[in-house]
Amino acid sequence: MSIYQRVSVDAALHVLRDINRNMTVTQNHITTGMRVAKAADNAVYWSIATTARTDNKAISAVQDALGMAAATMGTAYTGVQNVIDVVSEIKAKLVAATEDGVDKNKINEELKQLQEQLRSVSESATFNSDNWVILNNDATPTQPRQIPASFIRNADGTVSVGMLSYHIDNTPVGATTSKDARYLIDDRATGSGEYGVLTSSYFATELGTAQNYVLMTSKNGTTAGQVVISLSSTTTEGQIGQMISVVDAALTQLTTVGSAFGALEKRIELQNDFATQLHDNITAGIGRLVDADMEEESSRLRALQTQQQLGLQSLNIANATYDTVRQLFQNF
Repeated sequence: MSIYQRVSVDAALHVLRDINRNMTVTQNHITTGMRVAKAADNAVYWSIATTARTDNKAISAVQDALGMAAATMGTAYTGVQNVIDVVSEIKAKLVAATEDGVDKNKINEELKQLQEQLRSVSESATFNSDNWVILNNDATPTQPRQIPASFIRNADGTVSVGMLSYHIDNTPVGATTSKDARYLIDDRATGSGEYGVLTSSYFATELGTAQNYVLMTSKNGTTAGQVVISLSSTTTEGQIGQMISVVDAALTQLTTVGSAFGALEKRIELQNDFATQLHDNITAGIGRLVDADMEEESSRLRALQTQQQLGLQSLNIANATYDTVRQLFQNF
């Protein structure tokens, strides 16, 4: 027997090293929960998963934007609803003013309070300093506002962000009419309140009333020739009738504005649900590519531990041969 050639020992050590190496990999999979933690593990899967993770972050940002838009839209819709209630009350007061013996001056005091309430409600319909029902100098009615609604990765690898337009900002076609009043109030200095339902005089001009009646005037716009709806003891029944017609037309347009807000709010809700499902599906897809199967890895670890024990026993047996040789020479 040669004491220099350790064939059996080397074989046992080689097997044991492989077992320990596999155990290290398996334990790492169990510890991290991933079978592809770095590019060296699987370059293709790692690349796909990394790109998908960055896309998921973009989708999360879109979800945040949609959530913000939904909150702002809900606030605006609440403002429109309240304005409709107040304008309906104004209409009722005007109808009551047609009765004989009614004190029109007292009714006018109520009208003033209701008109102040209209502006208060409109200005309060603000979320995160963003008001969708009042048109100010920093906004253009012919340019719709937009919010990010989707993140798109095209087949050629390019990316784009899908935008959701505010239907409240319809672009006027031809001459401006009462149908272009898509806000509650138009306070732009460059206009005459024409894009606000409460400040537009187009309802009166289209009805052919004797005066350009409006529910309120623009803070900054040109208001020459406009007459805020009000009553006095000398107001005739014919004038009241024209005021009622203007208020009724404004109510019809307010309903249109409310419907537009409602439709957009529903669209935002649907898009947000889709973004949530898309985010979850991408996360699941990443998991199928790189996550470890914990049951499989656990079974593999148990098998490797058994192999390790057997390998150690094999190495002990191989080493025992040299103990036998040493005993042969222990008396010399």
